[in-house]
Amino acid sequence: MRVSLIQLDVDPAEPPAARRARTADLVRAQHAADLVVLPELWPTGAFDYPRFDAEAESPAEGPTAEAMSAAARDAGVWLHAGSVVERAADGGLFNTSLVFSPDGALAATYRKIHRFGFDRGEAVLMEAGTEPVTVAHPSAVLGLATCYDLRFPEMFRLLVDAGAGLFVVPAGWPARRAAHWSLLARARAVENQAYVLACCSAGTHADVPQAGRSVVVDPWGEVLAEAPDAAERVLTAVVDPAQVARVREEFPALKDRVL
Repeated sequence: MRVSLIQLDVDPAEPPAARRARTADLVRAQHAADLVVLPELWPTGAFDYPRFDAEAESPAEGPTAEAMSAAARDAGVWLHAGSVVERAADGGLFNTSLVFSPDGALAATYRKIHRFGFDRGEAVLMEAGTEPVTVAHPSAVLGLATCYDLRFPEMFRLLVDAGAGLFVVPAGWPARRAAHWSLLARARAVENQAYVLACCSAGTHADVPQAGRSVVVDPWGEVLAEAPDAAERVLTAVVDPAQVARVREEFPALKDRVL
């Protein structure tokens, strides 16, 4: 299973429409991949809070969904299109991930459960999702998580119980906590004996430098591929979904769970 993580530069000077078009071209270039992943809130910038309301869109019919659906279809790939600011029917906002199948259909959405910001930003501007989400990719069951979710291991246990063997984590993680990003990605892989595909944005938005350092980790916690910096780049790796079952059989720690 070939995976491509697009560590996209989110530049506030680039209009969202231009970034959508550029990102669609980057996705189309990954036509050899089985799964392509984009970062969190790349149309607006994860920390650009004043733009959330103005840039909110429908996850099914908004401009990002339209552009990413076409890109997935043109490339013939499964696409985790990162996340957008969703405006719900009642007017509420959510940080919502979009997953498209190779025919361009919207295969799944995930509303981020753990909102970052404590008493400001996303935590007060957005509502929280309530349901963990998995996706039946032809090669593996994908467990969806977003950025700050990475700090909550109990959520990943729920995804494991739902059959996930590969976690997909788009993010807009800040550079000042880049060490935590790398550590937690490996921890979630080791403790759940699963692959982690963690895709962070590049550049700086709302004066917050991004961590970059997108990474692919295997079920033993070994790093298969890692971006060395926070520059825009495409990170590729080949993963073997069958290794999840082999590792869990060889070292059956998950069978010893008590709580």
